[in-house]
Amino acid sequence: MKPLTAGVLARLADGDFHSGETLARALAVSRASVWHAIREIEAMGVGVYKVHGRGYRLPAPLTLLDRAAVERCLGARAAGFALDIRDAVDSTSTRALERAAAGAPTGTVIAAEWQSGGRGRLGRAWHAGVGEALTFSLLWRFARGAGALSGLSLAVGVALVRALRTAGAGEAALKWPNDVLWRGGKLAGILVELAGDALGPTAAVIGIGINVRLSDATRARVTQPVADLETACGTAPDRNALLASVLAMLGDVLDGFARDGFAPLRGEWQRAHAHQGGRVNLVLPDGSRRSGIARGVADDGTFLLETRSGVERFHSGEITLRHAAVTRD
Repeated sequence: MKPLTAGVLARLADGDFHSGETLARALAVSRASVWHAIREIEAMGVGVYKVHGRGYRLPAPLTLLDRAAVERCLGARAAGFALDIRDAVDSTSTRALERAAAGAPTGTVIAAEWQSGGRGRLGRAWHAGVGEALTFSLLWRFARGAGALSGLSLAVGVALVRALRTAGAGEAALKWPNDVLWRGGKLAGILVELAGDALGPTAAVIGIGINVRLSDATRARVTQPVADLETACGTAPDRNALLASVLAMLGDVLDGFARDGFAPLRGEWQRAHAHQGGRVNLVLPDGSRRSGIARGVADDGTFLLETRSGVERFHSGEITLRHAAVTRD
């Protein structure tokens, strides 16, 4: 997002009409430059009403991310996080990994209004227009090696469900290994990337995307059922307060995980598991499928699937309900 585009968006965020002339004067640019900025805003998925004689207006007021507002919501917890909020970035996780390599401390947070290359698990793209989601990455350092951090993404899921339920999404549920669902639609996603030595220390970059208020255009681009907090809560929560709440929950959970691992969180994860005790189909990395009853997870976060052969353990795969009635050994 260009500085001018960010400036125009900030002035339109109140939801009122602003004429091109007024915007141009306030930003010391030409009306043609304002028009080009409007076009860029629309290209990022934000609808803009244009009325001759009145100017430009967003469909609804937009609360932009603000570092000071997040820190106020965090209160005393703000000292544990270093917030970097950007108008636009290719990927918050890419930038966080760079910061990790440069020695940035635990608690470094990069959040962005717009990601041109946001990514999810298995290389999937993350789709959301400006203001429609909360997307950020958190750097957390562990003394142990990556092999001792199994279950980390599930622990993050527990923290995320706690925060989303507190925000009003009481039916938020977990899907192994890294999604949060609401009534079957994807409400949030988690992507954990690790860097470090085999025996430690390890830098974990935790990327999180939460759907806050999705437009019809964004929903049309997504190839799976989705949900947003506006629908789940009845109204879209303030994203600055939401970011503060998620960070606070993550801080508590990650401190405990660093000390005790995933095992103490296992029961809470299973109580929030959307498919616990249900018949599911597990698609494995090689494309093969295993069907059975979801029995939750082990202390190390591996998925437990009951088939005719007994309870089997899986370290990777993707749960689907399609064709789950067919049981295979």
